[in-house]
Amino acid sequence: MEDVQNRPDHREIPIDRVGVTNLSYPIIVWDRQNEKQSTVADVTLSVALPHHFKGTHMSRFLEVLNDHRGEITIRTLPVIIHELKERLDCEAAQMEVRFPYFLEREAPATGAKSLLDYQGCFRGETTDEGDEFVLGVTVPVTSLCPCSKEISDYGAHNQRSLVTIEIKMASDEEKDFVWMEELIEIAEDASSCPIYPLLKRPDEKHVTMQAYDKPQFVEDITRDVATVLMADERIRWFMVNCRNEESIHNHDAFATIEWTRP
Repeated sequence: MEDVQNRPDHREIPIDRVGVTNLSYPIIVWDRQNEKQSTVADVTLSVALPHHFKGTHMSRFLEVLNDHRGEITIRTLPVIIHELKERLDCEAAQMEVRFPYFLEREAPATGAKSLLDYQGCFRGETTDEGDEFVLGVTVPVTSLCPCSKEISDYGAHNQRSLVTIEIKMASDEEKDFVWMEELIEIAEDASSCPIYPLLKRPDEKHVTMQAYDKPQFVEDITRDVATVLMADERIRWFMVNCRNEESIHNHDAFATIEWTRP
């Protein structure tokens, strides 16, 4: 049968990325405590399409992914994108994986245990110039407004905040590996108070008072996270974004810092 995708295209316009997205697929994530965690990811696979090709071969994305079924992790990501680049005969290939990541959390006063989900991400790109890999996570936390606390006779408004951290590690050596749990801890430590999946009344009292004792603007959280990341020699680039889902405004507030190690 004729390969229509390989027909020449007279417009001669290259496409930066073309591929498949919103693909649900089971993956394995490295877990610091339990070694491995199974989850279901939202996967995007893409390649750069040269100007002289009419289209790419969408079926080959699924073929490559299926060849690595059961071993899709941040450690096997380079192998997968290199295979994509070779199989589709292109100059660049990309893979992005977003997934829920569960950790057992213990309530601060009663010790009640339950699972809390975080949103994890890893993505990679390979080109003729080399490879780039990013590890990311979005962490829900509590922030309490310093201004509200300062100007009020009693109380202060707070809100849920989402702290997103993305990093590039200094190398692929074991000594430079950064666990997702480490990024989660950094985000929670910078907040007014962590979020817990299960709270009894003594726990609610504890987190309410903890947040009140540590008011944080969205700028404070972002800068505190950045300070810790800058000091970590395992990290050569990062982006941190904090977004407050405001409780007394009809809009959200955010702050972002992107940094590359000199």
